[in-house]
Amino acid sequence: MPLKSLTLAALVALAFGGVAHADNAKADRQAMKAEKDKIEANYKADKARCKEMKGNEKDVCEADAKGKEKVAKAELAQKSQPSPAHERKVDEAKAEHAYNVAKEKCDAQKGDAKDACEKDAKAQHERAKADIKQKYARAEHTPRRAGTGGSAGTK
Repeated sequence: MPLKSLTLAALVALAFGGVAHADNAKADRQAMKAEKDKIEANYKADKARCKEMKGNEKDVCEADAKGKEKVAKAELAQKSQPSPAHERKVDEAKAEHAYNVAKEKCDAQKGDAKDACEKDAKAQHERAKADIKQKYARAEHTPRRAGTGGSAGTK
């Protein structure tokens, strides 16, 4: 009889453990949805602020709003499923955001000043992309440590 009692107790514990795990997964999904909704709401609020603006100022504002949204989405993906690939996407989204805003700001200028501004923005963007490429190439080429299953180059 004690064996049956122990078996029954173990089954009950496993059942409650499974329910707790399912509840945690549901809570995680709800939290993710709430974060996505917050990102979308922030984007809409930022975009609404841009409507009052005119000309290049409006274009810069809209590029900034869209860039912030993309960065936030990439950061959320990294937060929910941490990985070097998601970390790289965050870095890439930040670089694209900075470049797109810089390009829009250049449109306010004329002639040689505009050309120089665009050239500088492009150079900074290329430098940022090269830095990202180098950062993640090092991580990918770092040999794995024996027995740990981890990579020496990851955080």
